[in-house]
Amino acid sequence: MTTPFQKQVHPSAPWSRNLFAEVVSVQGPATTLYLSGIGAEALGDEAGDIQHIGDVYAQTKLAYHKASQVLAKHGASLADVVKITAYVVDARALSHYQRARREAFEGLAPPAHTLLVITALAWPGMLVEIDLTAVIGAADTA
Repeated sequence: MTTPFQKQVHPSAPWSRNLFAEVVSVQGPATTLYLSGIGAEALGDEAGDIQHIGDVYAQTKLAYHKASQVLAKHGASLADVVKITAYVVDARALSHYQRARREAFEGLAPPAHTLLVITALAWPGMLVEIDLTAVIGAADTA
């Protein structure tokens, strides 16, 4: 018999509460966490407050740090990430993105990863955005 799943939508930063969820968790035999895109936005009330203007490395480090915090709130960590889609606005800065990602996942098995170079992100000054999927728990095989 298939276990039905539950979809739970969790709130995000104050400025985006009515725009999107910080994370959606789907519970079944395992729990899958779908995180919304995370960039270098400050966590305050103002939309578009981008930190580390002009610094892909620092923005990427901040994004992975924020992702770790979101995952921790839901009983997960970067070790549970199974897929990343990353968006970077400047192909010349890919080495900076990749260095920060390697540091974030140091000592962990790397997840599947898609990297896209695009022309713009949601806010001026935003250079990187990451989108993660994590899975926690295990299916009952009995």
